[in-house]
Amino acid sequence: MSITENENTATKAERQQPLLKLALELGPLLIFFFGNLRAEWLAKTFPALSAIGGPLLIATALFMVATVISLVISKVVFHHLPMMPFVSGIVVLVFGTLSIWLQDETFIKMKPTIVNSLFGVVLLGGLLFGRSLLGYVFNAAFQLDDAGWRKLTLRWGIFFLFLAVLNEAVWRNFSDAVWVNFKVWGTMPITIIFTLAQMPLIMRHTVETAPVEADK
Repeated sequence: MSITENENTATKAERQQPLLKLALELGPLLIFFFGNLRAEWLAKTFPALSAIGGPLLIATALFMVATVISLVISKVVFHHLPMMPFVSGIVVLVFGTLSIWLQDETFIKMKPTIVNSLFGVVLLGGLLFGRSLLGYVFNAAFQLDDAGWRKLTLRWGIFFLFLAVLNEAVWRNFSDAVWVNFKVWGTMPITIIFTLAQMPLIMRHTVETAPVEADK
């Protein structure tokens, strides 16, 4: 089954402001990294933050606020909420709240595992029912034939599960500092490399679309 143009085409606002879209997606992660790195200074400068807990919990609180702001700006500027940031944001709020309330950092550490597992299972499960759901997740700006969407969906489904396993291995076996650095500076390069590696497949299966003629 083909994915329609509405489902896999970036909006006009997103095409016109790609840097803003990137900033909204990466901004909360960078704030999370800064919050963990400078948690002691933040707690001294803003004493109310010290009541939240340790460095990772302070970073988590800032991450939650930044995520909400990012989603609100996305809705206002782009007039919709991208599926992946939206689902990720919901999990951030739920697991972040649990982490702070219970003073247990395990919940926020498991957030990437939950999100990546969810996307992996949804993508691979969709294939079992004959649906290539990647367009719903990425709102991608390219057109592929059915075979291309199936192959790309399969690859991304497996890749999301790989990220889930990798996150579990890192947070369970290394320090908080290593995990935070991996979350911010490790996951993104790995994802970029994987994405670039899919370009040959995308090029092979790209469907040429006829230009829309202006009304006379």
